[in-house]
Amino acid sequence: MAQYEFFLASSLEKVFPAQKPAQLPPASTLSAWPGSRTAIQLVYTCQQLQPGESRRVYDLTVSGLPYPVSLRQVELLPSEYPCFENVDADYLSKAPGLFPDLLRPIAQPVRLQPLPRQYRSIWLSWDLPAEAQAGAYEITLKLQGVAELTLPNGQVLSDPAAPGDQRELRFTLNIGHTALPPQSLIHTEWFHADGLAAYYQVEPFSEAHWQILANFIQAAGREHGINMLLTPVFTPPLDTAIGHCRMTIQLVDIRLEHGTYHFNFDKLARWTALCQANGISYLEIAHLFTQWGAAATPHIVAEINGVIQPIFGWSVPADSPAYRQFLAAFLPALQIELTRLGYDRQHVYYHISDEPSQRHLDSYQRARAQVADLLAGCPIMDALSDLDFYRRGLVSLPVPANDHIQAFADANVPDLWVYYCCSQSNLVPNRFFAMPSYRNRIMGVLMYLYNIKGFLHWGYNFYYSQYSLKAINPFQVTDAGHAFPSGDAFLVYPGPKGQALSSVRAEVQDEALLDLRALQYLEQLQGRPAVLRLITQTAGMAQLSFTEYPRDPDFLLRLRELVARAIEQSLS
Repeated sequence: MAQYEFFLASSLEKVFPAQKPAQLPPASTLSAWPGSRTAIQLVYTCQQLQPGESRRVYDLTVSGLPYPVSLRQVELLPSEYPCFENVDADYLSKAPGLFPDLLRPIAQPVRLQPLPRQYRSIWLSWDLPAEAQAGAYEITLKLQGVAELTLPNGQVLSDPAAPGDQRELRFTLNIGHTALPPQSLIHTEWFHADGLAAYYQVEPFSEAHWQILANFIQAAGREHGINMLLTPVFTPPLDTAIGHCRMTIQLVDIRLEHGTYHFNFDKLARWTALCQANGISYLEIAHLFTQWGAAATPHIVAEINGVIQPIFGWSVPADSPAYRQFLAAFLPALQIELTRLGYDRQHVYYHISDEPSQRHLDSYQRARAQVADLLAGCPIMDALSDLDFYRRGLVSLPVPANDHIQAFADANVPDLWVYYCCSQSNLVPNRFFAMPSYRNRIMGVLMYLYNIKGFLHWGYNFYYSQYSLKAINPFQVTDAGHAFPSGDAFLVYPGPKGQALSSVRAEVQDEALLDLRALQYLEQLQGRPAVLRLITQTAGMAQLSFTEYPRDPDFLLRLRELVARAIEQSLS
């Protein structure tokens, strides 16, 4: 006779079909705050199913908290390329296979049927309202066997023993007495508006596209702590093969008449209205020069004699006088318009070129000279790993990778940012499918320790192969065509009706941002030395860094509870 098993696991467990995840101890306690999100997983399996025996079906009900629960199925997605060849040992698997990542919403009432010899899970989360009442809530998950089930073909399955099969799982959710301060970290995940048009096969900036953009911007700002958005005033020159053009995605309409540029900012106004409605406090303007060296100009189109045609691109060098003439007209007009739309100079960031290296110093310097006077007083930031760009004054706001950040921290670079992408695969945190979730969530603690001002990632929704050569189906291709480890190119999935679907990685990263806010709040209450002591004592380490940190989920779970307790004690 089949045996069914149900238990609770933390949000830091990745539930693979063939491996039993760690269970939360009975009577576990989780802590959260008003206005925050908390999550747990229900794990289930069926073992010893006999030939011809039907699998039991269960109704799931959740009670004990006066706020609605969100239930999502953790779905498995393929990874043909989970990691690079030469990486550290701290991976869940280095073999291609199926990995738990996509969170698919489940309609209530929930009815589940365990699969034989497989562990699967449901992700339960609560978005607590700002007015949530403090207290300890015992939450009960009740599973009730279903006696009869009518199949879609009309057949009725009967399970007379099912009504006697009742299971209950419990845990306690402690809600604190006060909300945490708002997120101070500036957080950007590069938003690829063209990727959405390509996946859903809609015209750029058609009404259908605008609705999809609204959905994905809402998910970014309201669900995932993204408060800065890459804004394609012209097509971003990112991950594009030399000589190749991505889909034109240009918010500013340009007309060139008798040598004079005219600009229409209507689309930009609609874009900024969406951003403001969803908590996007900062904009970052698409890079002004091509990636990896700033050698050429971006793909920009304009209307000339009634015809839309390219005026800049790979064929035009970065130091072109014609491009300087364009920028001298465009950037001042853009700044005036953004200020009118509610984004002043301190809330608009600019880029020269992404990820320049030492061999690009000269070309980067020439590109920088093209815009230095035009962007005076504006924040200019670029992702890079060479401190020399900062020392030479070429980048006032460097964004180092987390495997190169120590040199920038040792140099006392103010207002330090950090990023990671596919290359950060050894020792440091990242969010690949194949990495344990604590390597994702530890970023919150480390960003607190390093006083990080901003976090950047390039892949919120990059639904292309490498170099943007073709659009891909992210439910089938999770590695940009065997180019980047699965999980690098996108954080959310394109769901039905243009909705953004979340992922295990996105939710765990959200918890990292909550950890950061909680630590910062505790610092306000008790001082930084007390918080540093709490972190190091809980970790059992004299010092943590981006390469040295606890390699287990228990540290993060225990630290959350200790921080919550310390906050409550300080407020009492």
